[in-house]
Amino acid sequence: MTETPHGIDGRRAWRAADTAAGNGALTGVRVLDLSRVLAGPFTAQILADHGAEVIKVEGPAGDETRGWGPPFVESGAGSAYYAGLNHSKENIGLDLGTDAGRDILRELLAGADVVIENFKAGTMARWGFDYESVLTRTNPRLIYCRITGFGVDGPLGGLPGYDAVLQSFGGLMSINGYPDRDPLRMGVPIVDLVAANLAVQGILLAMLERELSERGQLVDITLLDSVISILHPHTANWIASGAVPTRTGDVHPTVVPYQVFAAKDGDFFVSAANDRQFRSLVTVLGLSELGSDPRFATNADRHAHRDELIEALSARIAERDREDLASALEKVGVAASAVHTVDEALQSEQVRHRGLFLETDEYRGIGVPITLSRSGYRTPRPAVPRGQDTRGILGAMGFTVEEINALIADGIAIDAPPAEDAR
Repeated sequence: MTETPHGIDGRRAWRAADTAAGNGALTGVRVLDLSRVLAGPFTAQILADHGAEVIKVEGPAGDETRGWGPPFVESGAGSAYYAGLNHSKENIGLDLGTDAGRDILRELLAGADVVIENFKAGTMARWGFDYESVLTRTNPRLIYCRITGFGVDGPLGGLPGYDAVLQSFGGLMSINGYPDRDPLRMGVPIVDLVAANLAVQGILLAMLERELSERGQLVDITLLDSVISILHPHTANWIASGAVPTRTGDVHPTVVPYQVFAAKDGDFFVSAANDRQFRSLVTVLGLSELGSDPRFATNADRHAHRDELIEALSARIAERDREDLASALEKVGVAASAVHTVDEALQSEQVRHRGLFLETDEYRGIGVPITLSRSGYRTPRPAVPRGQDTRGILGAMGFTVEEINALIADGIAIDAPPAEDAR
């Protein structure tokens, strides 16, 4: 098939978009997710959480993160890694290397409000879907979110981007870790996660502007921009002083005390970020004389005499249980907490109260972290196997059962694999 059959309508692919109610502020918005791995899928998932109808397109090989396990999930989506970035989406399998697959993609693009892609630079243009010269004409209201490593132009334009590489290139790794050890990668893919959140902001800004102009626009997100944006206060300090920031471990580069201490039963973090909090901290620790010691009168003084102060605080904190000390400091307005493991954090009463960890018969995973007073959000539903919704989406677009069967038989469309092969 080289042409889309008469009567096919890409807008109908999002068959639930017009009827969904109470799912959130983005109910009715149609999002086409052409991305893979992390930043793009997470962007689309955030939009889905707030009511957008998201269709994820996967090629014959699928999103490689489906295989990034163990662990794997029972829903057939593959790895827990993939499931954590792709809930609440419908999924169609298409071979975009074929003319017929791209014909279907053309219709999906024509019906979308937002498209998200993180292909290698130039891929969409090579397929005939260049944003500036093609899509702005065929779908003028389309908001096109492109996520790349370094951008598509400039000295490094077009180079692939990976989270840890950008942590290194962008300076983040140089300030993470302890001064007497090697630079350290952050324990989460922070650059990709920040890029996703910036992409959501960009998409929402473009949607807001579209209400005035009636036109979409390109949202250009790079991992490089993302990592540079989160280097505060180190960038500000270097710009002001010329001193190159260095690794300080768990110690804040300017605020004292603001670090991890060893309590009687484990690690404990304390932040006494102003003079009042400092005096309250030392009073709780039975060191009230330090509150009037001129060496520690202001943060600048405490910074200058950091070693003496930390030695005194460490000795007292080592005698205290974490939870008791946290409770005592909370009562006097000093920010502090036991250093929780991931399982402890997810199962804490406050996290459960906020709905950030959900356990139901249908879904066990992270909840929605943005709460609006009037607009609700979609209750997450598990990520699905590749091609789970291929038949339903194509049928809604206007393909007949015979045409769908032929597309699947020819490898142009991809149906969901048998349950035992879903991994």
